[in-house]
Amino acid sequence: MRFAHLSRRSSRQFGREFRALGYAEGKNIIFEYRSAEDKLERLPALADELVRLKVDVLLASLTPAAVAAKNATRTIPIVFHGGFDPVALGLVDSLARPGGNITGFTAIASALAGKRLDLLKETVSTLSRLAVLWDPQNPGSAQQWKESQLPARELALQLHPIEVSSADKFEDGFKEAIRARSAALAVLASPFFYTNQQQLVDLAAKNRLPAIYPRPDFVESGGLMSYGADRFEPSRRAALMVDKILKGAKPADLPVEQPTKFELVINLRTAKQIGLTIPPNVLARADRVFK
Repeated sequence: MRFAHLSRRSSRQFGREFRALGYAEGKNIIFEYRSAEDKLERLPALADELVRLKVDVLLASLTPAAVAAKNATRTIPIVFHGGFDPVALGLVDSLARPGGNITGFTAIASALAGKRLDLLKETVSTLSRLAVLWDPQNPGSAQQWKESQLPARELALQLHPIEVSSADKFEDGFKEAIRARSAALAVLASPFFYTNQQQLVDLAAKNRLPAIYPRPDFVESGGLMSYGADRFEPSRRAALMVDKILKGAKPADLPVEQPTKFELVINLRTAKQIGLTIPPNVLARADRVFK
């Protein structure tokens, strides 16, 4: 059997997950990895290449890869994983009944955007103006920006969008946030931001902006706080879905799965560095704290 992983950056994590399920590369499975290396325009050609190899299952990481995979084939089973809303993007008919040849795991990051705004508001009690960093080239990031509007109104927060899709524009984006008198920053989920997380964390510290991120590795790199689904759950659950398909299940019959574990991570060293005191009620809810 031949399994393919299409991503913006190639990952070996799924290899470990499949070994745990009893697969041995070169014996009962062959892995084909293709990475766009942050060049979105390469994804359609990479998806077509994997389809021509007649792989048994195609795994797509994150929004652009999932869209490219679906556009490339209507017959090869596809399993996606990421933070986007697959119904809104037209990838599946519904979460319960995906239909077609595609299913997967979604954290639906847009649904978490409001929770992150709420946490920032609790952390910075005087917060009224907030910068939101999002990637206009990523449909999932655009969804999150759209879904941030209602919770922002409910929290009496004025959002200032910072649109960045090129690493050399980050510094200008932070300057724009400061000019707009933003008192904090929310970074939306995007693989482009994951790739450049250290630069984002450093710029937030440099500008003394309390920031919340979608993944804990930002906090591990020195970011203030993060809230999101467990980082390793998607790969475990997606690997199980691929295993079911390889054993005969049809994607149309496998409901799209969602997270069961969420994590709030706080870095007290960063809070001290930017002169911020984390309120006790927020700190008490943290799953992990860096001191």
